[in-house]
Amino acid sequence: MSQYYEMDGTTLWNPSNGASRLFLNQAKFFEEELGLPSGIGPMKSDVCEVTPVVLEIFLATALAWRGRTDHAVVQALSDGFLATLLVIAERAGITTSWAAPAGGETGGMHDVQGRSGPLSGHDGEFEWSVAVRERARQLDNFMGS
Repeated sequence: MSQYYEMDGTTLWNPSNGASRLFLNQAKFFEEELGLPSGIGPMKSDVCEVTPVVLEIFLATALAWRGRTDHAVVQALSDGFLATLLVIAERAGITTSWAAPAGGETGGMHDVQGRSGPLSGHDGEFEWSVAVRERARQLDNFMGS
């Protein structure tokens, strides 16, 4: 069985039920953390409608939030979700903004770990956005629509 993420009747993604359930739960988590709707869901009769205008704001906010975290575990847990979201957004024709929305609160967690290293996004040793974009490119090949 599978589910469909659609926009105006066009399928953007057709994942298995398990992958879809995991993604939707992550989307709900980020909605709560960021205080914004994602533009994803709800799933009804195995179809989830994507609202591109809402998704664009949500994605920009989530990317800005990710760019501020210095916590390696939070980064690792977030990057796969963000890469998947980028694929859906691209398929929906959304131009991705890597800066915080103007005047928008990017809310949520501000976790900082005691020790930083090469995965820390603010120390200049690793450009996280390049890795997330590359992961999205790779995932696009596996996320048949």
